Amino acid sequence: MINNKVITIVMPAYNAAQTLKKAYSEIPFDIVDNVILVDDASDDDTVKLAADLGIKYVIRHDENKGYGGNQKTCYTKALEIGSDIIVMLHPDYQYTPLLITSMCYMIVNDLYSAVIASRILGNRTLQGGMPLYKYVANRFLTFVQNLLMGQKLSEYHTGYRAFRKDVLESVGFSNNSDDFIFDNQILAQILYKGYSIGEVSCPTKYFKEASSINLKRSIIYGIGVLGVSFAYRLQKMKLGRFRIFD
Repeated sequence: MINNKVITIVMPAYNAAQTLKKAYSEIPFDIVDNVILVDDASDDDTVKLAADLGIKYVIRHDENKGYGGNQKTCYTKALEIGSDIIVMLHPDYQYTPLLITSMCYMIVNDLYSAVIASRILGNRTLQGGMPLYKYVANRFLTFVQNLLMGQKLSEYHTGYRAFRKDVLESVGFSNNSDDFIFDNQILAQILYKGYSIGEVSCPTKYFKEASSINLKRSIIYGIGVLGVSFAYRLQKMKLGRFRIFD
């Protein structure tokens, strides 16, 4: 705990057996109270390893529900057990768990309602192995989103985030997609509700075992991002209504 706030780490997992132990070992358990791992019908030993590591809450989907569907289970369970701050940490070790403490303190001290770990801040993104086409797409999509949504975030596409519980309780994340666009939708929902989002700089790490979507799915994701941004602008201007913002 920090200031009597219950901190829960949620780990949406899919075939993470090779990296889970490393990611789990760096979680700062001096402040973290709970860890929830949701396995999305992996075909490796992710669930067994999670149990061996002593993770308290291990949930397995019998059928693959997608990255967004996995997060819905993560957040629902985190709220169910009384978490005050919920941090999503990927078990593929692409994001360092060493930032959890900083991210949580930014929320506990009422500086921000949510915090994201940005791979763009610090200007070492390409050195960390992010493919050039993904970097260019990230910068373009972020520019368009900031323009349409009136924000100044350095990126919207990191999978490393921390939330205050009332943020997750109020944004209706269950209305979101079960696919990768969930990440973008929930940030748009948070901003639409008027919550503040802080950022910390996060080292970029791309390696063989880290999860990453292919070019085709990246294009689908990019189109989805533009759709979310235009929906946000249209609803703000009262020119349309979209379920994710209701």
